[in-house]
Amino acid sequence: MKVWLVSFLLLFILTQFVLWVKNFFVPLPLYIFGGAFLAIISNYDQGISTFIDHFLSASGKKNND
Repeated sequence: MKVWLVSFLLLFILTQFVLWVKNFFVPLPLYIFGGAFLAIISNYDQGISTFIDHFLSASGKKNND
């Protein structure tokens, strides 16, 4: 009996959570800023200097080293 009760409560909570998420509205700019933030954070370990060095070498400019 306890297993049925716990299963019923878990399914009820899960369905209510899904309905809440389905009706949750986030404006488009928050999605854009969130995506940009995740992209920056996920590529942070590669470093921005490698990107700049690659960009400068592709454009034909020399570094002042």
